[in-house]
Amino acid sequence: MRLGLAVVRGRSMEPTYTGGDRLLVLYGAGPRPGRAHVIRLPDGPAGPRPIAVKRITRADGSGWWAERDNPREGIDSWLVGAIPREDVLGVVLARLPRPRRRR
Repeated sequence: MRLGLAVVRGRSMEPTYTGGDRLLVLYGAGPRPGRAHVIRLPDGPAGPRPIAVKRITRADGSGWWAERDNPREGIDSWLVGAIPREDVLGVVLARLPRPRRRR
């Protein structure tokens, strides 16, 4: 396991996380239902999708169910099915404070 950062893009995890939020992630950690995770979504009709932040909600026979916090935005298991275990990359530990702007 290793610590790393992820940056939120898009609005699928609002209001929990917003675009530009920096997240501290424990990569290689096992899935923890109820927590946000960094996952790899399956390829779409137009090709590969970006790495995403989604909430793991439950185990599913073929992997893990991952959902967005904002039902009006983004892609999740309701659209692509369960996420294979190897595509759950890490668990979000914390949102880091935004840097202060200098005057």
